[in-house]
Amino acid sequence: MTLHLDLPTGGYDIYLERGALDRAGELLSLNRKVLIVTDSGVPAQYAQRVAAQCREAHVVTVGEGEGSKSFATLEALCRIMLQKGFTRTDCVVAVGGGVVGDLSGFAAASFMRGIDFYNIPTTVLSQVDSSIGGKVAINLGHVKNIVGAFYQPRAVIIDPEVLKTLPERQVANGLAEAVKMALTSDAALFELFEGGKALEKIDTVIERSLRIKKAVVEEDERETGLRRILNFGHTLGHGIEGAQGLSGLYHGECVALGMIPMCAPDVRARLIPVLQSLGLPTQIEGDLEAMLDLASHDKKCEGNAVSVVTVDEVGKCRIQKMPLDEWKAQIRATLGGESL
Repeated sequence: MTLHLDLPTGGYDIYLERGALDRAGELLSLNRKVLIVTDSGVPAQYAQRVAAQCREAHVVTVGEGEGSKSFATLEALCRIMLQKGFTRTDCVVAVGGGVVGDLSGFAAASFMRGIDFYNIPTTVLSQVDSSIGGKVAINLGHVKNIVGAFYQPRAVIIDPEVLKTLPERQVANGLAEAVKMALTSDAALFELFEGGKALEKIDTVIERSLRIKKAVVEEDERETGLRRILNFGHTLGHGIEGAQGLSGLYHGECVALGMIPMCAPDVRARLIPVLQSLGLPTQIEGDLEAMLDLASHDKKCEGNAVSVVTVDEVGKCRIQKMPLDEWKAQIRATLGGESL
């Protein structure tokens, strides 16, 4: 299946197909110098299979985890391209999860003011969400994605076959983003989760999630309006990630927690069993005040207010501005140690 993301600046194809990894040379323009970026948590065979289809491949493996989304790693990638004589006609290919996609996409956006970028996501999280839409970034200190750009890939290959090597926790981590899509935009998809069919129908989950994000990005590429719904659960989620550090919860696990306070009570009553069935957390452990403090530095905070996405009915959402104090009070009341 091929989905086309259409943008005024030029669209691109998203190839959703089992076995597509071994068709990279056919689907992408790899007859040139290619920097393939992967990480130590991704089976090396995936990058090697892509490299075998390139005219001249240079594979770089960065460390697994958010620590690689740094200025130091970004500089290392750009130095390698400079040393290998990359030009504006060459390209970068990400083979990995959201960290690899964000980092290598930003390197592609920065080197020579922009060279071609392709994304081949290998995790559930990146396949259902982060691989499309053009958000690329690195972290600064404990603040996630604070330095970055909007830089669309030239094409995306999504091969569900590669998910077979993922640990269960990583699968659940990614499915949290699909639950986010369902809560905000697709009641039928949420019912699939409630029926315990998500893993059995993972290709359907990926496709429906991609269609939601595609439609949102096509209407609002630069996040000036509708695209903000994709941030559902992320403001608090990023605060949790920052406070937990590199050894804490995964991104999707933090987003799962971040969604809970932003749901109406009856929606929350349906959400929590779904999260529990997937093995996702529903209670915060650690210093909630530190998390709230970090969250208040998020990009969506403006002065003493924060732009939040709330869900009053499954499949529908709204964007609203809340005073920071009110937003924090709502989170404390929901996740501050009380029984849910």
